[in-house]
Amino acid sequence: MAKTEISPCIGICRLDDSGQVCVGCRRTLEEIAGWSRYGKQQKEKVWRRLMALPLPVQAKTCPQCGNGFTCGAGGEAGGCWCADLPLELSPGKANSDCLCPVCLQKRLGAEEG
Repeated sequence: MAKTEISPCIGICRLDDSGQVCVGCRRTLEEIAGWSRYGKQQKEKVWRRLMALPLPVQAKTCPQCGNGFTCGAGGEAGGCWCADLPLELSPGKANSDCLCPVCLQKRLGAEEG
């Protein structure tokens, strides 16, 4: 099954304050209600819109040091601060979901050295 045929639903089904958009998958009520009858092109259009949205800002806890930090903001281009770091250091390479800025910089320094 192609990705566009899979529902964007992530099981966090709750509407935002406007009552028009799901806070989980970020589809509109119209998109949610119509998904099962949408054809391939309509589903692809919804997926393209969702993929173009900026990632939501999240409060996270660093698995290495235990400090809290913000993921998804603070970068020069408006995205996550980690997007400004060299591409060689990905979360997968760091063996964690996300490290805080201090731990990620330390890891980067250790790998460069």
